[in-house]
Amino acid sequence: MSISEPRRVVVTGMGLISPLGNTPTELLEAIRAGRSGIGPLRSVPAGALPVSNAAEATGFDGSIEQFGNLAKDVQRAIRKGQKLMCREIEMGVAAAQLALQDANLTADQRDRDRTGVIYGCDYIMTLPEEFSAGITRCLDADGKFDFSQWATLGLPQVTPLWLLKYLPNMPASHIAIYNDLRGPNNSLTLREASSGAAIAEAHSTIARGHADALVVGATGSRVMAFRALHASMQEPLAADRDDPTTMSRPFAADRDGAVLGEGAAALIFESRDQALARGANILAEVVGFGTSAVAASQPQHQRTAVANALRATLRGDNSKLSLGHINAHGIGSVDTDAEEAQAIAEVLGPAGQSPPVVAAKSYFGNLGAGGGMVEIISSLLSLHTGHLFNTLNCTRPADDCPIQIATSETPAGDSFLNINVTPQGQASVVHIAKPELR
Repeated sequence: MSISEPRRVVVTGMGLISPLGNTPTELLEAIRAGRSGIGPLRSVPAGALPVSNAAEATGFDGSIEQFGNLAKDVQRAIRKGQKLMCREIEMGVAAAQLALQDANLTADQRDRDRTGVIYGCDYIMTLPEEFSAGITRCLDADGKFDFSQWATLGLPQVTPLWLLKYLPNMPASHIAIYNDLRGPNNSLTLREASSGAAIAEAHSTIARGHADALVVGATGSRVMAFRALHASMQEPLAADRDDPTTMSRPFAADRDGAVLGEGAAALIFESRDQALARGANILAEVVGFGTSAVAASQPQHQRTAVANALRATLRGDNSKLSLGHINAHGIGSVDTDAEEAQAIAEVLGPAGQSPPVVAAKSYFGNLGAGGGMVEIISSLLSLHTGHLFNTLNCTRPADDCPIQIATSETPAGDSFLNINVTPQGQASVVHIAKPELR
């Protein structure tokens, strides 16, 4: 298909699974009330990690009712498919189904050959239980693991299709299969930057005419056993406090690390022409995006990556739009928060000149790949209510973070930026506006 000009891309539906609830209404009520989703960690045995609190999506147990109001054949297909889904994949599929329903993008409302899926995902680590039976079979008389027995005694105890439960391309695959979506299908694994990168790819795909609609989402977890252990060994984590809800402290002077979390969210992207033609409820328009990767060996690599992505996002006509607020990465790490804040000041000006900044991670910590999508939904909801929410636990902003922290009295404005960056220096930024602005 050839088009003379890039098509405009709008958002027509949303769905989520989060530590603050599994509907946009629940999420909005929580953040407006200043209610944190961080509490005692349940999914990892006590004492296994240096921290004992996290933000778990405790309201999601994978029951079919939590995937929304589905046709019987889709219910059956998902139930069967759950045998090959780990929790991250289940959350991602559920968020996508909820978003499709929210957009009313039913089979008769879409061209299945021009509707696809672009999904972000963390690399997924296997649960120890997958190998426990096989390992047990290979223990010698002294209780030590004998690797020479693995091929004959251990491996046959492992479910043959176990790997399919943990492949990061499986959320997009499942979603396409259950809904017969035959258009573009892509999976991105850029850790925390995955949500913004998926949005960038989706916008480009629709704008150039390669699809009319896309399910765009991301899912991730830091709380499953091996993943949580991995994070505790490689990343600065916030220390336990008597009140777990005070652990996530983005941009605060006394911040000390990130909080482990889990969640997923999805948006429905459509060409504006299709959305108008079918009478869809247009929630927002994607007006800009940018990505950057700077090697961790470079000085202040995260600052450079964020600054690059911000400049790329604010190029062209969308730079003239009124920018109401920034939903920052704000992970609570000493170095990362400082570098992100300094990048914002470098590109948009220091506090008092640049837009106010809010950090949704103060409510639910690091959800991995899914965090950016949940943050974007929190900002979309704020655009429609008119006001932002507080950044929790930042009563004393740090001197090395020269930004203006938003409060609940701060107007949300007409558009916002969402920023996310990985420890390795991959950054993504998206610019989303009220639909009536252009």
